[in-house]
Amino acid sequence: MARRNAVGRTAASPILVPDTGVGAVTVDETKRPAVLLADDDVAITAQLGPLLERSGFDVRIVHDGAAALTAAGSAPAPDLIVLDVLMPLLDGREVLRRIRRSGAWIPVILLTQVGESTERAMALEEGADDYLNKPFDPYELVARMRALLRRSGRGLPPLAGARTLRAGALRVDRTARRAWLGERELTLTPKAGALLDYLVTHPDELLSRERLMEVLWGWESASTTRAVDNRVAELRRVLGDDTAAPRWIETVTGEGYRFVARVEAAE
Repeated sequence: MARRNAVGRTAASPILVPDTGVGAVTVDETKRPAVLLADDDVAITAQLGPLLERSGFDVRIVHDGAAALTAAGSAPAPDLIVLDVLMPLLDGREVLRRIRRSGAWIPVILLTQVGESTERAMALEEGADDYLNKPFDPYELVARMRALLRRSGRGLPPLAGARTLRAGALRVDRTARRAWLGERELTLTPKAGALLDYLVTHPDELLSRERLMEVLWGWESASTTRAVDNRVAELRRVLGDDTAAPRWIETVTGEGYRFVARVEAAE
């Protein structure tokens, strides 16, 4: 099987985008989601843009932050924005902050070369819906875009931007970093708390152990994926979840985990 090429490597490492394969779908041309792709690396946009088009998206490409901000505010607005952090004129995080201050809740995925979990947490607090480190598998980006569009109501604040989330009897105060099941406050280690936060902001999405490793420890961590399993086990104990009939966290054998309860932003 041919090895996938990662997007975001240096110009000396060409990126080959196949004409067919994983990620290609048959899409109703009248309902193609409009995507704004903002990255100052022309090599990335020249190859990622066509792949996204073949994956069922209408793509508009810009190469600096000022152009991204203008395009985000133009009519018709994009359904989703893929936004590089390091760009000229305005960096991606400043673009994101201005979009959110304007009251627009267009789903946004940030791209960056910084892999620290604290950096990801800051981006999510500023209103990003998801976060992907360069270099990345382009099909991973496509999968995240589709998952984000599935769970995002057009014009509604994203779950990642909500202060408090509810899933049945579970309530998570994301600002205070506290959680309750019914009237009982949950006692969680910091990593388990961070894991719960990510799960409830990405409901019904298959999350690989590797992705959760990146979220919790950063991509250069020396920890193994077993650490993720341990934190999931901690959450299950605290929530009283049954692995055979999960109410909260489902194991997808050989793949990862999925938060199966319905999640809504709380007033």
